[in-house]
Amino acid sequence: MESSYEPQAAAGPLVKAVCDADRAEVLMAAGLTRQGGEMLRQAAEAYESKGQRQRQGEAELALASHLVPTDPVEAVQVARSALSRFEEARAPGLALRARAVAFEAAVMAGEDPSEDGEALAAPLDEQGLSWPALRVRLQSRLARIRSADHGGLPTRPASTRVIGPVPREAPIDIRLLERELRAELAVIAGRGGAGLRELRSGLDDFHLWQSSFGSLDLQTNVAGHGRILAKRGLELAVQSGKTDALFEWSERSRMLASRVQPVRAPSDPQLAADLAELRSGVTPERETELREQIRQRAWRVKGSGQVSDPVSLLDLQDRIGKHALVAYVVAAGCIVAVVVTDKGTTRVDLGDRAALGSLLGGLLPDLDVAASDLPGPLGAAVRGDLAARLQQLSDLLVTPVLEQVGDRPVVLTPSAILATVPWTLLPGFTGRPVTVAQSATAWLSRADTPLRTATAGFVAGPRVMRAADEVAKSATAWSGARTLTGSDATAAAVSALAGEVDVLHLAAHGHHSADNPLFSGLELIDGTWYGYDIDGLAAVPDVVLLSACEVGRSTIRWGEELIGLVGAWLHAGARAVIASPAVVADEAAYEVFSRLHGALAKGLGPAEALAESLPPTTTEAPPAPFVCFS
Repeated sequence: MESSYEPQAAAGPLVKAVCDADRAEVLMAAGLTRQGGEMLRQAAEAYESKGQRQRQGEAELALASHLVPTDPVEAVQVARSALSRFEEARAPGLALRARAVAFEAAVMAGEDPSEDGEALAAPLDEQGLSWPALRVRLQSRLARIRSADHGGLPTRPASTRVIGPVPREAPIDIRLLERELRAELAVIAGRGGAGLRELRSGLDDFHLWQSSFGSLDLQTNVAGHGRILAKRGLELAVQSGKTDALFEWSERSRMLASRVQPVRAPSDPQLAADLAELRSGVTPERETELREQIRQRAWRVKGSGQVSDPVSLLDLQDRIGKHALVAYVVAAGCIVAVVVTDKGTTRVDLGDRAALGSLLGGLLPDLDVAASDLPGPLGAAVRGDLAARLQQLSDLLVTPVLEQVGDRPVVLTPSAILATVPWTLLPGFTGRPVTVAQSATAWLSRADTPLRTATAGFVAGPRVMRAADEVAKSATAWSGARTLTGSDATAAAVSALAGEVDVLHLAAHGHHSADNPLFSGLELIDGTWYGYDIDGLAAVPDVVLLSACEVGRSTIRWGEELIGLVGAWLHAGARAVIASPAVVADEAAYEVFSRLHGALAKGLGPAEALAESLPPTTTEAPPAPFVCFS
């Protein structure tokens, strides 16, 4: 499509709109709903400007179809708009499809669909639209299950065959929808365990499909297709009261992307050239073009086709050693923690989810302001407010688990909603080794081999007041440390250094790109070093230290998958990444990292070294919200 776009689009605005609509459907199928949605809206506007009402409706129908799982309320409105276009154009076949999409969206939104799904499905079949017909039938049954009296559906196991087996060649969304229906039928029959088995099988099918993608961008984008099953499994596990089920679904729900075994893509000279041109400084139009090219080239990497099985609770207990793992689950309107040690497993109910809202809402702004150079009384007041917020978070999340945790180092696997929490600043966890892991499974797999910390490299980016001093001071802890500063700190030199050392320290201005997190990066002398640069490294350090603002942040994508620079490093093969989710004062970073390297060089692990290096949180100095991720 990309190679033929320019000559096709040159044929006129209507042909360009057709091309845009076709490309948009591909993008949205890959989970890029915002980008694809904008293109479909532009196509609809182009059709409208030329009086092409039916074509306008077709673009709206495509948009509504893809919005059903991500924004069903808007999908209902867009589908009904498309329906009015088709009725005006006297296109009954398209009108039927628009009614079907509006029905599906209404069911997903929890609204009264005001249509009979079975009555819609039959004429869709007659038009040869077998997949839309099957999707409507499945949604119709789910809608009846969710009604107060289950719509008269039979509840015996045989009821799972009311439609018949869905063919393996059916689209992934239909196969997952069937598993959801089977699970709900089992649940209303009082067979919660069977429901969980159906959801588990559906996720296994989803992961097999997801593993065909090699790009981290695509893996996280498509994760939303499996989110409904993962979320429902987590709800059932919470309600079951069974700790082993809760732990299993805690792992499954947070492993929608990390279960896929990553691949090391072969070197791509064109991708490297595009990144080099992008960081050299180009016009806004060329920048947009390059970003699109880079993203699309990354999509072409073939996936591994391999998926990791989540670790069992018994296996975790056998291998956890001196650590305590705390899995924070936010589901079914409540917050629950599962604490696992070599002595046993405990479920701790922490309260209502609503308690998190106000505490998390202003957390990042508080951290960012507290890091700025404020005059004495104002600075003390701002940091006092932050300390109060951190204490409230600790009272909710930390204090209730401390009895089970004891004095052990802690590994945390928090739900995505907790991604902004600076865990090392929470009372009860301060001064203690704390690792925030993608999952218990990922943490154990990384702990299976000895950590490499024999060699270290340092990079100081431009225009950071104490970057050169920070890396010079930190490098004294290591014998033979390599340092890149000034004009030597280029993207190519940093990429080469990253493949040659065990510990890499990067002190530079950083930024998080919420729109496309793999375009987050660090500022070097010749421009930004991006997440896409990391993904293309032939080898990576075991330990990465990011002394930069914001680069510990992650975007929560559809499906609650986290993606950012930390995720890019871990996906590329790093064992541990130390970074901050918030702005950090230069002086605070200097003090922390100059101590941290001494601890690492003595043989301490990253989390232990960080715990030894962080200062106590006071109202007199800016906080240092660094976290060890694994």
